[in-house]
Amino acid sequence: MRPHLEWSPVTDDLHLQVREIAETAGRVLLSLRKDLSANGIDPKELKDRGDQASQEVLAAELTRRYPRDAVLSEEAADDSRRLEADRVWIIDPLDGTREFSEVPRDDWAVHVALWRRGELVAGAVTLPARGVSHTTEPGSASLPSRPAGAPFRLAVSRSRPPAFVTALADRLGAELVPMGSAGVKAMSVLDGTTDAYVHAGGQYEWDSAAPVAVARAHGLHTSRIDGTELVYNNPSPWMPDLLVCRPEVAEELLSALQEMSTGAE
Repeated sequence: MRPHLEWSPVTDDLHLQVREIAETAGRVLLSLRKDLSANGIDPKELKDRGDQASQEVLAAELTRRYPRDAVLSEEAADDSRRLEADRVWIIDPLDGTREFSEVPRDDWAVHVALWRRGELVAGAVTLPARGVSHTTEPGSASLPSRPAGAPFRLAVSRSRPPAFVTALADRLGAELVPMGSAGVKAMSVLDGTTDAYVHAGGQYEWDSAAPVAVARAHGLHTSRIDGTELVYNNPSPWMPDLLVCRPEVAEELLSALQEMSTGAE
C-alpha cells in the first residue's frame, strides 16, 4: 500500500523548474555537439555521448531538486518502485539522436515530464538548437489560428514516413510535413506548422509524456488513435500509438482513423 504523502499543489514555480531542468540539459548537449563535431567525431559516438551527457545532467538535477521522486528514463534501468510512487519523472534525455548527430540539424529535443497520482501535471519539450522551449507554464504559448479551408497538414518522419500515415493523408487529402524527433512533431501542432501528429508504429512513454503534457496544457487533443485516454507510468512503458492534434480537427481525424481500422470506405 502506498504511504500517504501530502504534496504541495502544482504551482507556477514547478512549471518553471521543469523548464529549467530541460534547458540545462539542452545547453550541455549544444556545447558537447559543438566541441565533438568540430573534432570530426563519428556520428554513432556523438549519439551515444549525447544520450549519456544529457542523462547525467537530468539525473543530477532531479536528484538535487526532488530526491524523493522516482524516475523513468530511456537512458536508465527501469526501477519497479516507480509503480508504487506518487510522483514519477518521465524523461527522454535526447529525443532524436539521429538528428542530433547530423549537424547542423535542429529538429531534436529534450523531454521532461512529471506524472503525479495518475496524471501528467507538468512538462517541457526543449528544442535547444532552435532556442525554443514549449512548456506547461500558464501563458507560455497560444495556439495559432488555422486558416479556413486549409488542407490538413500531418507531421511525419523525414526519413521513414509510415504507410499508415500516408494512407491517412490520402483519405483526408492532407499534406505530409517531414521532420525529425517525436517531440518536434508533436510541438509542430502547437506552433502551427502542422494540424496533427499521428503515430501508430509504437513508442515508449518517454517519447510522448512531455509532449502530451505540454499539448494538453494548451488545449490540444491528445489520445490513442482510437480516441481512448493515454495512460502513463505503466508496468511496461511501451505505448502502441498516439494522436496529438488541434481540437477542431479531432473528430474528423478520429472518424477517419476508425474507418481505416475497420476497413470502411
